Amino acid sequence: MTHKTVPQRTVPQRTVPQRTVPQRTVPHPIARAHIPGGPPRPGEPGWPSTPGIPGIPLTPGTPDWPTTPPPAPGPVSPTRVWLDPHADWKSKPYERLLAKRIVLASGLLDDDAAARLSAQLLTLDAEEKEPIRLELQNLRAELPAVLTVMGILDVLRVPVHACVSGEISGPALGVLVSCPRRSGYPNASFVLAEPKLHLGGTVTALSAREQQMTRMLDTLYFRLAEVTGREVDQIREDARRGRSLTTAQAIGYGLIQTQETSGRPPGPVGPVNPPGPRPR
Repeated sequence: MTHKTVPQRTVPQRTVPQRTVPQRTVPHPIARAHIPGGPPRPGEPGWPSTPGIPGIPLTPGTPDWPTTPPPAPGPVSPTRVWLDPHADWKSKPYERLLAKRIVLASGLLDDDAAARLSAQLLTLDAEEKEPIRLELQNLRAELPAVLTVMGILDVLRVPVHACVSGEISGPALGVLVSCPRRSGYPNASFVLAEPKLHLGGTVTALSAREQQMTRMLDTLYFRLAEVTGREVDQIREDARRGRSLTTAQAIGYGLIQTQETSGRPPGPVGPVNPPGPRPR
């Protein structure tokens, strides 16, 4: 038997493109921290948790553990108040001075101080007809308050003796010259000065306020000129320069009439005990 050789046919091979399979990312296990005593979270053993037993509601901002009620307040311990025996040491000297018909004015004379001073003067004027002694110690004053006291002094029925100690300056001199009798201690000082004013507001209000202050200042200067016998222009110029006077110069200027003297009898001249050995 004769075999025939059949030629084989070559079939071209087709190239099939390879498909790229995306790799799947395996998620890493998530570490969960479990706080002892707290409720379990989803995925942890013991989920779902059983509801707790109702208890006392917690205060906002406090940790989640049972709170104890605050203890009941005990009885309040008794408080003993100690009265200060020297609490009214300032008022007693003033009361004693008023009983002697002596009025003390010191520091800044503003509207409140002028009201108190006027009340004291009017009270003493209504009680008796004896003279009033007005002590002026380191007195400074506001111009409206001075004009108020000047008006009270002008209508008093009893005479008023003003005595200056320390320094009296500016508009406070109007209180001094409104008294019929005036004196000063040896170390007193008298300063003629213009008052200091602080004004504010609109232009119209400032203009009206300035005119009012000018009239009030003229009233003060006219009173000083009337008492001292000097010209108003001289008083105004001395106030602008801030002229200062001693007690002796104030007497010559006409602000006061006399100087206060000591009522004690004069002591012996020379040393009481002469030097040398003492007699046995």
